[in-house]
Amino acid sequence: MAEQFLPRSLDRLLDAFRPCFTTRPLATFVLLTVGLITAPARQTVCGMFTAARMRGVWHHGRAHRFFATARWSRDHLGLTMLGLVVGWLTPAGAPLIVAIDDTLFRRTGRHVHGAFWAYDGYRQVTIDQLKLFRGTTFVVAAMVVELPFLDRPIALPLLFRLWRPGGPTKPALARDMIRLIAHARRDRRIHVVADGAYLCTTLRRLPANVTLTGPLPRHAALWGTHPESAQARPVHRCGQPRVRGQRIGTSDQLAATTPGSPVMVTRYGRTTTVTVHERRCLWYGVFRSQPIRVLILREPRKPDLALVITDQRHPPRTSSSATRSGGPSRSPSLTPNTTGAGEARNRTQQAVERTAPFAMLVQTLVVVWYHLAGHSPKVVAERRGRAHWYTTKTHPSYQDMLTKLRRVLIAAQYRADLPGEATPEQIHTIRLAWANTAA
Repeated sequence: MAEQFLPRSLDRLLDAFRPCFTTRPLATFVLLTVGLITAPARQTVCGMFTAARMRGVWHHGRAHRFFATARWSRDHLGLTMLGLVVGWLTPAGAPLIVAIDDTLFRRTGRHVHGAFWAYDGYRQVTIDQLKLFRGTTFVVAAMVVELPFLDRPIALPLLFRLWRPGGPTKPALARDMIRLIAHARRDRRIHVVADGAYLCTTLRRLPANVTLTGPLPRHAALWGTHPESAQARPVHRCGQPRVRGQRIGTSDQLAATTPGSPVMVTRYGRTTTVTVHERRCLWYGVFRSQPIRVLILREPRKPDLALVITDQRHPPRTSSSATRSGGPSRSPSLTPNTTGAGEARNRTQQAVERTAPFAMLVQTLVVVWYHLAGHSPKVVAERRGRAHWYTTKTHPSYQDMLTKLRRVLIAAQYRADLPGEATPEQIHTIRLAWANTAA
């Protein structure tokens, strides 16, 4: 059983998920988590099952039933992971930065639930090819955190929604996840960062402890706030008071009429000076009478970046830097398919909706474990010793974190105090895990 060879550092983290399952699914969850981490090759459901050394002990149908029919909630799982991330990776009382984005997992087959042709900007193609692929599209809510051993923020996936044409829109799915996070963390202020596709009327009314930040379209019509909107309604006047003031125009026109101020900005380890034009105004087409702040960042020889921020009380430095990172599907250190999130081959509705989120949650678990028990300066030094072409590598990548945990798990499985001698297959597994760092 997995509990017999789990290291204590990982066992304590997995114990937090005990309320999410009954006894039988809990054991399957632990084994599939270990199998997904230790699997050296294809991380399908059967690949997780085999890597967990359960072949011949359990029937492989138990692993498939865990995703297809077992009673557990991926939202409950994600909110439990949210508690771990907030408790261990964020300062006490600090605002939380949540990035919203969607990502596509390539799937083939006519009977795969939720598989459609969609645009995937993350994929690398040649100039004459379109970034269109068939697969399942998930809207992801990820927590953006700063870790002491990394030089830039990292986005950790937490909640997921499968998007299908004809169903709820992507902003509607994002709104549901934002409300879940806001309800679970009422003690924190939450800054939501999203791209332009999510800045629409659907996200106009969010919980009181949530603010929204994202890019402003170049054609957005901006208006000044009317003085009467902040005053009490006059008794002698009929009808509603005016909300919009004078028309400002587009973001370019706002920058031309608003004085700028130089600001030092650090992005990806580089500090530069940008000119920031900031103004409080209305984006009436989306937020109606709710005042917003528009920031326009200008740099020489680079296109302008226009941001819209609904937060009226705090400086937008953290939200601006998170917007630059690109959201969960383009996080600097974590990509959606690193741990085999897109390699599952199941087809039924519940299995499809659970398998990819399960793999991405395991990625988050790996980062949390590495922060608590796995980090050492020797990790980067060993990696540079094995791969001499990494001349500028100074921080661990997610692959380094995964390899470190994989080694710890395999060493715990074959430690000396277990009865019996190691078989040739077990010795080959250990050697293969150690060799993965040089690949």
